Amino acid sequence: MYCRLKYLLVALTIASFNASAQKSQVLIARNAVGKLQASIANKENDKKQLTIITDGLKATESAEKDNRTKNWAEVWAIKSYLTSFASLIDTDPTNSERYFNLSVSAYNQAKSLDKYEDNSGLIKASHHNILIKKQDRGNLAFFNNNFNDAFEDLKDVSSHFDKDTTLILNTAICALNIQNYDEALKYFKKAKELKIKNPALYQRMAQIYSAKFDNENAIKALEDGLVLNPFNKPLTNDYINILLDIENYSKALSLIENNLKVEKGSKLLYFLYGYLQQINQNDATATIAYNKALSIDQNYFDALYQLSLAYINTANEILKKNDDNKTAQYNALINRAQFALIRANEINPNDRSSLQLLIEIYTRKNAPAKVQELKRRLQEL
Repeated sequence: MYCRLKYLLVALTIASFNASAQKSQVLIARNAVGKLQASIANKENDKKQLTIITDGLKATESAEKDNRTKNWAEVWAIKSYLTSFASLIDTDPTNSERYFNLSVSAYNQAKSLDKYEDNSGLIKASHHNILIKKQDRGNLAFFNNNFNDAFEDLKDVSSHFDKDTTLILNTAICALNIQNYDEALKYFKKAKELKIKNPALYQRMAQIYSAKFDNENAIKALEDGLVLNPFNKPLTNDYINILLDIENYSKALSLIENNLKVEKGSKLLYFLYGYLQQINQNDATATIAYNKALSIDQNYFDALYQLSLAYINTANEILKKNDDNKTAQYNALINRAQFALIRANEINPNDRSSLQLLIEIYTRKNAPAKVQELKRRLQEL
């Protein structure tokens, strides 16, 4: 899932050097860098390379203690390079972390002392290695759900490798998990600018905007995502939910109708279509939609409950008609509503709304024993 950055080798420019006694340790350290690069090129094992690094670090430690060389940028640049590389190849986690901390400190010291950028190659290579280590640390923290630490490391790496879409997305996910929504949004936007198609990106952006009560941008994010991922279920469902939340029922209905042409096996879409029809007082159409949802999942509680309401509403309208057969039609519809509610109550016995509606139906049917039984059950909830 993650790409690992490659080691960066540097071309050393050997300046004129007087091999006086006090400078010999710097020469040893410099030679260690050359030996290490030759070892890397020859693909020698990590043990050999760590030996070279250890020898070089002994020399830099001596140079650090010498008043004549302790402020040389080259000493700190060499130390940073050697320790940063050691942090990548030492398999002992404690040693690796110790080398990493030393490399960061030496890197900062080298940067502050290298006024004329004489050691820019070493410093650049050191920084590159530090970023590799940060990515490794960030990835490990990410997989261990330690999102605070992961975010701190990955945000630094992603700022330098700003075209790595996986890195940017993972940084955004870390920020999201630590509820740093502004940072999460910043990185999601970066990923979006890189033309990421992943529907989860647009879904997460919409969720953040919704949390900020910015429905306009939430809708825009979902619409952008659906352009790249037509009829994607999570994006479509979130889009419909936002439209329902802001009571844009006509747009929601149109969206559902278009999706039902493609996805005929979605119980949720049929349910929502029925619900919107019910809002518009089209109970007959709503009934058809709920029954289609139930043909996909006969235990769909919400569809059963809303279907019972549709039957009751239709039954109430029947009573208003001047029709000799209205009593039989009314009773048939109430019986259907009762059957749907009994089934709904079997699925979710603790739902108060379905119990209350059943009480209303048994009251209409003049069944006091059932009414009392259901009222006792309602009181016990």
